[in-house]
Amino acid sequence: MRLRLLIAVLLAGLAAGHAARAQAPAAAPAASVPQGQPIEARHLAPHRAAYRLSLARVRETANIARAEGAMLYEIVDACDGWATRQRFSLTLTDGDGTEMETASDYATWETKDGRRLRFTLTQMTQGAVTQRIAGEAEIGPDGSGIARYTEPEAKEERLPPGTLLPNMHTILALNAVREGRRLLVAPLFDGTSAEGAQDTTSVFSPWDAPREVAGFPALSPLGSARMRIAFFDREAQQQGGGATTPSYEVSLRYWENGVADELMMDFREFVVAGQLIRLEPVPGGC
Repeated sequence: MRLRLLIAVLLAGLAAGHAARAQAPAAAPAASVPQGQPIEARHLAPHRAAYRLSLARVRETANIARAEGAMLYEIVDACDGWATRQRFSLTLTDGDGTEMETASDYATWETKDGRRLRFTLTQMTQGAVTQRIAGEAEIGPDGSGIARYTEPEAKEERLPPGTLLPNMHTILALNAVREGRRLLVAPLFDGTSAEGAQDTTSVFSPWDAPREVAGFPALSPLGSARMRIAFFDREAQQQGGGATTPSYEVSLRYWENGVADELMMDFREFVVAGQLIRLEPVPGGC
């Protein structure tokens, strides 16, 4: 699932905060797209998941007293591609009791070979549309590509070699951790930014054996892994010689079928937790 758009909406609606300094981890042996070979996509189970969002913690520089909301994520097997939709709403309350409501509706269609993506995103603050992003992207054999936007304006952005599309990133991350890898470093393009791809560093915990999952018996027979994904601004990284502060970070547990739970979304000044509260299969496929 893609969580980046939630952060994009909040960063667009909030004043920029003071971020703690961090170093982008140096590139290490990591999973990559096998060129010219089919990608194993068995990890992604078509499903619909609902999450409750709440405030986990606040850093001293933030004037946030409360955060609560909901997120709905859906992925459908559309034969030659994956169709996804993610909708959320979040209400932030500051120390003076002033509320700000944010919402987003994000949809994609991605081919199962990870080469093409269509995307649309509508962001809203206080009920008014603040941004629309739409277009398509295509990845070539060497992993480089191009994103063609129709909104907010007609333009093209080059995608660097090694760029991954969102569902392919999830598949490769799951494959990597099952192979004993601890790191995946790659540019990621998901269509939630009008500026093209972002650099990402994903750090994995060791693969966990199946365990009893209260309330979600369909997950109990499956293995899982915890991941922390940091997003970096590519331009800032290039200007700073590789040392930069992550724009945001997401921590979550992925089950081997692509279902995620126990989310933590770090906006630098505050952290929002996402708790899985409903999970159901979605029909599809050929």
